[in-house]
Amino acid sequence: MDAPFSFNRSVRISSRRDRITGDSGALTGRELLRRSRVVRFLAKRLPDKRDGHRIRHSQGRLARTLLLLAGQGRREHSDATELRDDPALRLATGDRAGTAPLGKAGHLPSQPTLSRRVAAWSAKEGVEVLREGLQRLAGWRLKAMGGWRRPETLVIDIDSLPVEVHGEQPGSAWNGYYHRRVYHPIVASAGETGDILDLRLREGQVHTADGGLEFVLEVLERAERHLCGKAAVRFDAGYPGEPLMAALEERGTHYVARVRNNAVLKHLALPAMDAVVWDALSNGEPAGEPRTWVCESSYRAGSWSRSRRVVQVVVERPVELIPRCFWLLTSMPSEEMSGEDLLALYRKRGKAEGHLGELMSVVAPALSSTSRRKSHYRGKEIRKREKGVDAFACNQVRLLLAGFGYQIMHVQRALLERVTGTGWSLRRLAERVLRTPARFTVSGRRITMSTGGASAHWRMLARGLATLHGPSG
Repeated sequence: MDAPFSFNRSVRISSRRDRITGDSGALTGRELLRRSRVVRFLAKRLPDKRDGHRIRHSQGRLARTLLLLAGQGRREHSDATELRDDPALRLATGDRAGTAPLGKAGHLPSQPTLSRRVAAWSAKEGVEVLREGLQRLAGWRLKAMGGWRRPETLVIDIDSLPVEVHGEQPGSAWNGYYHRRVYHPIVASAGETGDILDLRLREGQVHTADGGLEFVLEVLERAERHLCGKAAVRFDAGYPGEPLMAALEERGTHYVARVRNNAVLKHLALPAMDAVVWDALSNGEPAGEPRTWVCESSYRAGSWSRSRRVVQVVVERPVELIPRCFWLLTSMPSEEMSGEDLLALYRKRGKAEGHLGELMSVVAPALSSTSRRKSHYRGKEIRKREKGVDAFACNQVRLLLAGFGYQIMHVQRALLERVTGTGWSLRRLAERVLRTPARFTVSGRRITMSTGGASAHWRMLARGLATLHGPSG
C-alpha cells in the first residue's frame, strides 16, 4: 500500500507471506506437553467415534491445538481459523517433526472441527478423562520441579467463582450475590503451589457448597493417587456442613475452615474480647503491626453430630476500640497444630484466591456454547439435521480446557521464577514471553526462530526447561 500515513510518507505496508507469529510461546507449551505425556494420555482415552476415512486431524493434534490455544490465552476457538497459518502454532500442534507442519497440509484445525471435538468429549467419560488429565499435569509439575519426589503432604483449597456469560447459555442464571448472569463452578487448587487441580461447572444460582461433598472426595482420591502422600482440605465459611466434615473425618483427612458467626459463637467470644479490650486500654496502641490473639474452644452447631475444635481469632484494628473476631474450625488436634499455626495455615488461602483471579483475568474462560444444531458440513447443507449438542456439558469441557491453559502458563511462570529469582504474574508472562512476535526462517531441514527483543526471556525460559530432567515422550 502506497504511503498510507500522512505524518510519514516513507512508511509502506507490505502483504508478503512471511513466516511471522505473535504466539511464539506455543513452542514451549508443546515441549511441556511432550514432557508431561498428558496429550498421549488424553488421546488414548478421550472418546473418538469419527469415520477413519474422513479424519484430517488426529485426536492428539486436536487435543494439542485446544490446550495450546488456551495456554496462549486464546479464549475463543474461532481464533484457530484466523491463526491457521501461524507458523509457531503449526509447528507446536503438528504430529510430524521437521518442516512438514509448515507445508500445505499443516494448517490448524478450523473452529467447527474444534467445536465438534469439544462436543464429542462432553460425554461423561470424556469429562472424567479431562479431569484426571488436568490433575496429572499438576502432579507432573510438582514432581518435575521437586526432584521427582512426591510431596508428603498437600493442602487443597476448595472455592467457587462466578464466570459471567452474555447470553442465554443453558444452566446459566442470574446470581443475586454477584449481581450478574453467571455459571458458578467449584474449583480445587493447591493454593500454596499455584496449581489448579479440578473444575466442575455448576448452574448459576446454586449455593457455594452445592455438590461439594462428591467433588471434594473425588479430588482427594485423585490427589493422593497422583500428587502426594496425604492431602488436607482448606475452605471458607460456605462449606462446613455435617456430611462433608463427617466424610473427611471418616477417611482421616484433616480440614480447616472458617465458621460463620452466630449468637452462640458471639457469646463464646465475649471473655476473650473483654480481655483483649482491657489489654488494649492498659497498654495503648502498638507501634508495629496490629496484634492478634487466638483462643481454643469447642463448639457444636445444631446440625452437627458432635462437638468440634474451634479457634477464636481476635485481630486488633487500628484507631478502633472493638477488635475484629472470627472463628476457625478444624479436625486437627491442638497437640498436632497450635492455634497460631492453624491461623497461619488458613491465611495462606489468599494465595489460592490470587491464582483464581489470574485464571479469570488472564486465561478468561469463555463458556459460550449453545444448543444450536449443525446445519452445514464443509460448506454444504445437511439434509438430515443432527441433534443439538448438550451445551452445558460442552461448557464443562471448555472450563476444563481453560484449567489446562492455566497450568501450561503456570509451569512456564514457575520455571522463570526459579531461573530469575523474581516473581512473575501470568499477565507479565503472556505479554513479555508467550505472545511476543517472532520470525521463522527455513534453511534445508533447519528452522530458526528469531525473537528480537524478547531473546533474553527466551534464553531464561530455555534454561528453566533444561532443569526439568526426567521422562519425556
